[in-house]
Amino acid sequence: MASPNPIEYSDASIEIREIYDEIKLARGIQDVSNFWKYLANDPVTLRRTWTSLKEIMGPGALDSLTKELIYIAVSATNNCAYCIRSHSASASSKGMTDAMFGELMAVVGMANETNKLVHGYQIPLDSP
Repeated sequence: MASPNPIEYSDASIEIREIYDEIKLARGIQDVSNFWKYLANDPVTLRRTWTSLKEIMGPGALDSLTKELIYIAVSATNNCAYCIRSHSASASSKGMTDAMFGELMAVVGMANETNKLVHGYQIPLDSP
């Protein structure tokens, strides 16, 4: 299977342009990122992902910085450099400091290490 190409605004269908416009308006940006341009190869996935992301990352019980920090942590564990960079930029704009990022990565590293130890040793759950 050939790699898909990004779909630029000028080449996009009306349906995709509407989603791009929604993303640009919501984020206050001039152009959508490559993430959205590649997802646009499947307009259903593009729309579903944008709709879910708006809902999940929007206002809720967790503040927006906490949500971004969680996203960074999961992205680091999943080795997604694109998402680490994107959500680190977003978290920085919401107040994340270099010290916070360093501490977050320490927690991620420790959680991954202890999770692997538990898995490897097959440690059973403690009684409540």
